[in-house]
Amino acid sequence: MTAHRPRPVVELYERIVDNIRSGIHPPGSTLPSEPRLAADLGVSRPALREALILLQEDGVITVRRGVGRTVSKEPLRRGFERLQPFEQLLGGHATKVRPLQRGVEEPTDFVLRHLPVPASREIRFWESVIVVDGVPACLTEEWSLHDEALDEVATGLSQALDDAQTLPHTMVHALTTGFPSLPLRGTSSVSATILGQRRGVTFGRPSDTPAVLITQVVSVENAPLITAKYLLPSGAPTIVIRQAW
Repeated sequence: MTAHRPRPVVELYERIVDNIRSGIHPPGSTLPSEPRLAADLGVSRPALREALILLQEDGVITVRRGVGRTVSKEPLRRGFERLQPFEQLLGGHATKVRPLQRGVEEPTDFVLRHLPVPASREIRFWESVIVVDGVPACLTEEWSLHDEALDEVATGLSQALDDAQTLPHTMVHALTTGFPSLPLRGTSSVSATILGQRRGVTFGRPSDTPAVLITQVVSVENAPLITAKYLLPSGAPTIVIRQAW
């Protein structure tokens, strides 16, 4: 079993970003001094210093001698380069996940290319629609490792997915919220396609509607846990991808 690795710096990074979004530290403002900020957040100064370095590298804050750390004026938007449940990428509280199917099936060729599962072994499969402002915006299809392999990575993973299957969430949401200390990593690819007849019915759109297909593998270190497809038809909300030279 792989031991959980704590991620205090990453979690602290996110806490500060959430404070910026909520207006506690609005864009253009100067952050409190390091001792005061550490006290306000209830963390050690070394951990805070590491988080502040990452925030500066990502352009969330700027540092000027004699001025201090200033929150960048550009609005912060969550990007696809940070692993998050897809319902959060599409709007967070404005989204709802509508489960279509929760069950098991034999792995398809797509799954076998991404997950180390026996071809004859039934594995967990979830299909959901993510609704944004009352409109279907994304169809998700997710497959997980078989239970024994999941629990070799971290005890309780299979049970967590069993407990979450009746909830209006994706598999990735179940993992990131139920096991926040797992060092999860996502690898994704993007391609163009059309909805097709069955998926067109789900969206209430013509079968030849253009769509973006995102495929993803979520892993812990080198151990793949989940593979997924996310289908977004034309008109779906924008997902930001930040890049740097």
